[in-house]
Amino acid sequence: MVALPVAGTSSVVLAGSHAAHDLSVWGLFLQADLIVKCILLILVSASIWSWAIIFDKWATFKSLNSKANKFENSFWSGEALEKLYKRIQAKPGDPMARTFCAGMNEWNLTVESGGPNLAAGDLRAGLQQRIDRAMATTISREVNLLEKYMTFLGTVGSTAPFIGLFGTVWGIMNSFSAIAGERNTSLAVVAPGIAEALFATALGLVAAIPAVVAYNKFSTDLGRYGDRLEAFSAEFGSILSRHLEQQGKR
Repeated sequence: MVALPVAGTSSVVLAGSHAAHDLSVWGLFLQADLIVKCILLILVSASIWSWAIIFDKWATFKSLNSKANKFENSFWSGEALEKLYKRIQAKPGDPMARTFCAGMNEWNLTVESGGPNLAAGDLRAGLQQRIDRAMATTISREVNLLEKYMTFLGTVGSTAPFIGLFGTVWGIMNSFSAIAGERNTSLAVVAPGIAEALFATALGLVAAIPAVVAYNKFSTDLGRYGDRLEAFSAEFGSILSRHLEQQGKR
């Protein structure tokens, strides 16, 4: 007997071959072409690094606020400023303490080390300006240090969706290429490419959303902490200004 071909056998085999595609996350990565793989690796790396920055910044700001509270309690406790300065000058543990030490350094260098005659108003004004400038420089340096890696979070938040979109476009192009090659518009033919496209889009959003949220939160935290340092600097400057006036009247 001659075996007759069964109608639809070839289509069943074709559909079965495409059904063998692994649509799991790992399977999609392995089956993706080189361009899509590079995009996925970039997005995964950016997401991992973003989360590392997020945890580091969260711990940093929590510690800074706690140390600032502790320092302000000591500062306003009535303890003599000179005594507080001598206690922490060797190792100021936070930006607020370093701002305080910068002001006290300028004060001691000018007043306690044979400084000018403070009876002259212009000399007192010059000293006050140097103290304010020293504290402002310290604050600027500390804020710049705290801004480290913030640009990376902002960059990931703004670019990751577009990187994922590029992977989406590339995956759709692969789907159309599969349709042209197979001359078949069935879902089994286009599913792998579409899945790659959606996977790249999803991964771009997974990288971008936490980065944007964290960038906005830490920018707000940094602004508040910077304002806190500026307020402390103004209050401390006023205290030193009163001391200068008192010494000038002697």
